[in-house]
Amino acid sequence: MSCGLYSSKATSFDKTLDLTKVKPYGDTMNDGKIQLSFTLPVPACEESMEAAKQLLKKIGFDDPQVVFYKELTEGFTFFNCYGNCTQSVDFSTIQVPKVESNKMDMHETDHFIRQHIGRKIVVLGASTGTDAHTVGIDAIMNMKGYAGHYGLERYEMIDAYNLGSQIPNDEFIARAIELKADALLVSQTVTQKDVHIGNLVELIEMLEAEGLRDKLLVICGGPRISHELAKELGYDAGFGMNSYADDVASFIATQIAKRKELR
Repeated sequence: MSCGLYSSKATSFDKTLDLTKVKPYGDTMNDGKIQLSFTLPVPACEESMEAAKQLLKKIGFDDPQVVFYKELTEGFTFFNCYGNCTQSVDFSTIQVPKVESNKMDMHETDHFIRQHIGRKIVVLGASTGTDAHTVGIDAIMNMKGYAGHYGLERYEMIDAYNLGSQIPNDEFIARAIELKADALLVSQTVTQKDVHIGNLVELIEMLEAEGLRDKLLVICGGPRISHELAKELGYDAGFGMNSYADDVASFIATQIAKRKELR
């Protein structure tokens, strides 16, 4: 498996582990323990606690327990519950689309760009549409980066432009043309009612209408973004949780080098 579980300590920790019947792990292997938190639109009382238990049973939990509940506001109650999951999954058959790229650190990426591209590459990043959150795009773009991973502004062979938040797609494209961008990075944090889907699709449609889609690498990222979703929406790659600037920079550099070789 690509994640290396077969060679990990998990397989030797408990001999009852069966990767074809994986269940949640709480206190002992295969116990199926799950913690679940949710809010019900009911007042905090004994009846609401019983309602939470019945809901867990219908979901498929054995021995559901409400370990904490509290009224958030009148008519709404928050629950923290435990239960035993009765279902399992066959981990050995799971295949997930992933970004195919050899990860390099900042210095390796700069060296790769010099050697294989021969010029600085231009990358524009923004939180587009109505999205006002910049934590994600700042972690990728800003010089200081995040968690010890330097941002793209620190790379010697990347001209990185962080346009900030709430950037309309037409403005984003206009700046891409002005700066002769090689890659666009779109950060989407606000996902209520799938507002990010419409915004992401609109950008691709506008790039296609301008005849620019095939001339740019277009990448999206955010807590609800997966590579599979990104590809479905017409993007070259998607980066979700636990992704850093070096993941993105490595992908951009290698993809631009491949395109150069094909010309």
